[in-house]
This record gives sequence, C-alpha cells and structure tokens, in this order.
Amino acid sequence: MRKKIKNFHEELRRIGRESKKSSIALYFTLRTLVILCMVLEFVHGDINNAMLCVLSLILLLIPFFIEKQFKIDLPNALEIIIMLFIFAAEILGEINNFYGMIPYWDTMLHTLNGFLAAGVGFALFDLLNKNSKLISLSPLFLSIVAFCFSMTIGILWEFFEFSADIYFRTDMQKDRIVTAISSVTLNEEKKNVPIKVDNIEYTIIYSKGKDGETKETRIEEGYLDIGIIDTMKDLLVNFVGATVFSIFGYLYIKNRDKYKFVHNFIPKKIKDL
Repeated sequence: MRKKIKNFHEELRRIGRESKKSSIALYFTLRTLVILCMVLEFVHGDINNAMLCVLSLILLLIPFFIEKQFKIDLPNALEIIIMLFIFAAEILGEINNFYGMIPYWDTMLHTLNGFLAAGVGFALFDLLNKNSKLISLSPLFLSIVAFCFSMTIGILWEFFEFSADIYFRTDMQKDRIVTAISSVTLNEEKKNVPIKVDNIEYTIIYSKGKDGETKETRIEEGYLDIGIIDTMKDLLVNFVGATVFSIFGYLYIKNRDKYKFVHNFIPKKIKDL
C-alpha cells in the first residue's frame, strides 16, 4: 500500500512538471485543509464529519485517477473547478454549514454540477464519435446525450442524499418551512381529493423519548417540508446547467474555432499520459 501511495505521488509530481502545476498545487493545498478539518472533527468527537473528510480526500483524487487509469487528459481549468467544487460542497457546505449561512450556495453548486457533468458526458461521446468508424452522431444528438448524462448524474446524487437521510439520519435534503400544504392523507373520507391547508402559523410535533416521556417540538411560522422542495430545486438548476453546456457543446461541434473556450471543459484522449 505504501508503495502504491508513493508511486501515485510520484505520478502527481510528474504530471505537475509537465503541465499541471497549478492544479497540483491546488490539490495539495486543499488536501492539507481537509486533513486539518478531519483532525479537528476527530478532536470534537464528530465521527460523521470526520468520515466526510475522508470521503473528500478520496474524491479529490478522482481527476488524477481518471487521467492515469483511462489515459484521458483533463483540461487544467476543469481539474481546478472539480476540486474546488468538491471542497465547496463537502467541507464548506456540509461541515462548515455554508449551505445554511450563505443564500444560494447549494443552488450555485448544483447548477455548476449540471454544467460539469454535461461536459464530461459530452467529452465521452465526442471521443467515441471521433474514434469509432461504426458510430457517427450528429452535433444535435451528441448534445442531447450529454444533457441526459448530466441529468442522470444529478438524479443519482439525489438518490444518494435521500439514502443518507433515511439510513444515517442526516439532512442532506434540506428541510424548509412552508405555510400551505395540500394532501389526500388529510381527507377523512379517504377519497383521492387533496385537502388544502393555508396560512399555517405553527406546527407542534409530539414524540416519545427513550425515557417514555412525551416531548413537544414547536415549529414556528409554518409546516416542515422534509426535502421534496430542495430535491426538485436541485434537479431544476441541474437542468439549467446541463442545458447551457449542451447548447455551447452543440455550437462548439459546429464551429470549434469560434467557441474555443468550451475546449477548457472537455477532456480529450491522449496516447500516453
């Protein structure tokens, strides 16, 4: 294991000497910050956050793993954005509560995720399109495939958030206070007709503690939505990001010289990394 880690670090240094000095420097900077954060979380006894730091360390290696394993060259700008995205989502967002403190932090990241995932999907099928004699995808179809790839990634992430909330009692699908609901569950006649409740002032939840005593929790100014609004908002902004890149990807295929900036977000196949 130590030999593999040593070899991997040597590979990182070699890549840095060739052309990726800025992304390598960013990787080691972010890794140091994540390790410091992990140590602090262990000291504070928060094992869940410490494990999230471990996951972040693994995710930060993904760009370099892809390059080495699949012989794909990720543009420097794309590598930097991916690593900053991971740090912003996991360390700043989840552990340091930027999702709660900074408005639209979550919206910004999910929009960017839709954009980046569409870029990755676009690159994969563009490589296939250019290197296969059996496949010839039109620019429009290639853009549609990239869009669908991005939306699939977004949906899989929402599955992950839902699973974490259900099985590990997290709150990745952030709750929201709403003042109006409509539900067929409230229909006393058991008909498929929703009962509407407007202008909710507060909600009281009664629960039993381990000692058997009833505990009362009061939610002011409305009713607690348990994540569906957050999930749909995330998918909508993912849709926006995926649509934007798919449009630019289509224009890039039609005229690669005019839309050269798109090249900064598209990985390419190389003979020898």
